[in-house]
Amino acid sequence: MDIRKFIPILQWLPAYSIKDLKGDLPAGLTVGVMLIPQGMAYAMLAGLPPVYGLYAATIPLLVYAIFGTSRQLAVGPVAMVSLLVATGVGALADPDSAGFVQYAILLAFMVGLIQFLMGAFRMGFLVNFLSHPVISGFTSAAALIIGLSQLKHLFGFDIPRSHLIHEIIGNAVTHSNEVHPATLILGLGGIAVIMGLRKLNKTIPGSLVAVIAGILAVVLFSLDDKGLKIVQGIPVGFPALSLPLFNINDLQELLPVALTIALIGFVESIAVAKAMQARHKDYEVDSSQELIGLGLANIGGSFFQSFPVTGGFSRTAVNDQAGSRTGMASVISAILIILTLLFLTPLFYFLPKAILASVIMVAVFGLINVKEAVYLWKADRRDFIMLLVTFLATLTLGIEQGIAFGILLSLAFVIYKSAYPHIAQLGRMPGTREYRNIVRFQDAAEREDILIIRFDAQLYFANTAYFKEKIQKMEAEKGNKLKAVILVGTAINSLDSSAVHVLRDIVEDYNTRNISFLVTGIKGPVRDIMCRCGLMECIGAQNFYMGVHEAVEALDKINNGENEAEAARQKMATQTNIAKPGIR
Repeated sequence: MDIRKFIPILQWLPAYSIKDLKGDLPAGLTVGVMLIPQGMAYAMLAGLPPVYGLYAATIPLLVYAIFGTSRQLAVGPVAMVSLLVATGVGALADPDSAGFVQYAILLAFMVGLIQFLMGAFRMGFLVNFLSHPVISGFTSAAALIIGLSQLKHLFGFDIPRSHLIHEIIGNAVTHSNEVHPATLILGLGGIAVIMGLRKLNKTIPGSLVAVIAGILAVVLFSLDDKGLKIVQGIPVGFPALSLPLFNINDLQELLPVALTIALIGFVESIAVAKAMQARHKDYEVDSSQELIGLGLANIGGSFFQSFPVTGGFSRTAVNDQAGSRTGMASVISAILIILTLLFLTPLFYFLPKAILASVIMVAVFGLINVKEAVYLWKADRRDFIMLLVTFLATLTLGIEQGIAFGILLSLAFVIYKSAYPHIAQLGRMPGTREYRNIVRFQDAAEREDILIIRFDAQLYFANTAYFKEKIQKMEAEKGNKLKAVILVGTAINSLDSSAVHVLRDIVEDYNTRNISFLVTGIKGPVRDIMCRCGLMECIGAQNFYMGVHEAVEALDKINNGENEAEAARQKMATQTNIAKPGIR
């Protein structure tokens, strides 16, 4: 057993070089600088004091650097997970309260445990049931909710907390006469600075520049005395090691949101990790090990007062552009955040909440993917409908309900596709031995006496009724001229007992009506199943062929032989009549 597979840092650390450090050092410092304002902003979004965002940007990064397989993924607080924390924990405790903090830390432990167990049991495949259109619709809706939820900080007035789009907009409009001019100007200025610097050079930490400018504006113009809300005191020092406190009721209450965050966090993380790995061919991203790495990062972070974290899109992109080569970049980022906690937190006393709101809004509005919706409208209307339904469900029902609806929609789509797979009737292409779908290939010639069917899925209990119904419908269109049916099984990967019974019924029915039933392209494992259950004997081993053309030729030979025998019988009868006139 290679221990490096389970502790990926052992794959790159022994060969670490000065060349690697020259890439990791600037990348780690750049991402660390980004994390300071983003961490505080996302903690505020999650309903926690800003310092908890810095806590979440330390131990999780160090743990992931040891156990994660991606060398560019930047782990830490992200907007989506922060909003899910606010939604799930907000139902149990008031934001900024001691109980809320305790629940958020416990949630990190639960998320980490779920992810670790999923990785240990190789269950990363479960996220495949979240289709891309559903994820895109949910992400865009959640980003819109996140962004608009910051209007109270951008405008400088208090509005009731909500995660429903119509309530957020309604409350904002109701309190629009309470807008604080200085807060609005400062917040819009922060957005302009961040977006402007991003267009100029993505490696420039625009959010940190906006934070520094905001602090200077408050200090120089005494804006805090004029009603501008600031962060105020941030605790100095690194949090002590402590176990998350919980009881059985807490676990039961938090389990639904913990499962949601575990899945969504992994989907977001693995998507960006694989995108980065495609750019770097010197390592492989292991989905199950990624679950273990993220799980241990969340578990380890919960012992040091961290809320749930995952891999972030924007910071990972910056990390890669800044030259990151290994997980050492994450270690450097974590060290920078630890130094900030130990020595620099007093500098953020005058940090305006409007600036943190601008950091959040710029980050999340970039997640609204209009291009994907336009693309799906042109390419696949069914996927577009899935995206739109998930988007609207998230906006109107809420974050948790929206993702639950999306998961159910994904599963329903999988079940539908499985129950109603593609079935094609084949015809021969002129001048060739190839047979193609007569609907797609207009030149494909079908035989009146032979029905050739290709079934493009595994045959099992969920689709056997549809399979039989489609065959009967195609058979009826042929009418009384039908003499043979050929089943093309190249796409059939397995059969269950229900499929065996249906095939046996079909074959026995054809035998009673003198219709031949032939099978082509059957794979070895499927043939083994047919042998074990007696279906091979029922169909007849002589009726199995490698390809469609061979089966058609065999039928023609049989028919020609029968025709020749019939002609011989008629000739014999005629000769007999001539030899014995008068016999009728």
